Amino acid sequence: MKKLFRPYLVFLMMGSLLFTASSCSDDDPEPIEEEQELITTLKITLVPVGKSQSVEGIYSDPDGDGGNDASVNTLNLEANTTYNATITLFDDSKNPSVELTSEVEEEGDEHEFFYQTLDNLVLAITKTDRDNSNRPVGLEAQVVTTDASSGRLRITLKHQPNLKVGANDANREQTGLTRGETDVQATFPVVIQ
Repeated sequence: MKKLFRPYLVFLMMGSLLFTASSCSDDDPEPIEEEQELITTLKITLVPVGKSQSVEGIYSDPDGDGGNDASVNTLNLEANTTYNATITLFDDSKNPSVELTSEVEEEGDEHEFFYQTLDNLVLAITKTDRDNSNRPVGLEAQVVTTDASSGRLRITLKHQPNLKVGANDANREQTGLTRGETDVQATFPVVIQ
């Protein structure tokens, strides 16, 4: 009678050891999180087509979110003018300052800029650069003014790994703003005259 129970006892003990060993494993890899770069400065340069007077807007927040308020200058644009816009990004918290534009460009499939006109500002903005999947990035854009107006232009860079909306999405701007993490958001006062 004792011999009949021994094999079951051995199997029971081995099963409990295997269960304990597999459930208490410390070898599970930790997910790797990429640390986002700090963007302290966003510069937008607007070059008018057929004219010579460029306009530059600089948003600067050297201590990042939560510290001192950011500084920003007003964009004074001409009415009925087409501008080619380019954005440049920097981390001024490092010495020397680090330019981050090329990194965003290289990771264009994970980033997109969104342009919002606020407070009755009338501008037509079209992103002109594309990522490898032919989706807009927004480091380059065409900005078209019509009649005189004033208001604010908000530029938001979203980090959207595996979340970028398809190129044909009719609600791209609103949908894109709700996805991913905001890397930087700058709001410029704008006067068109």
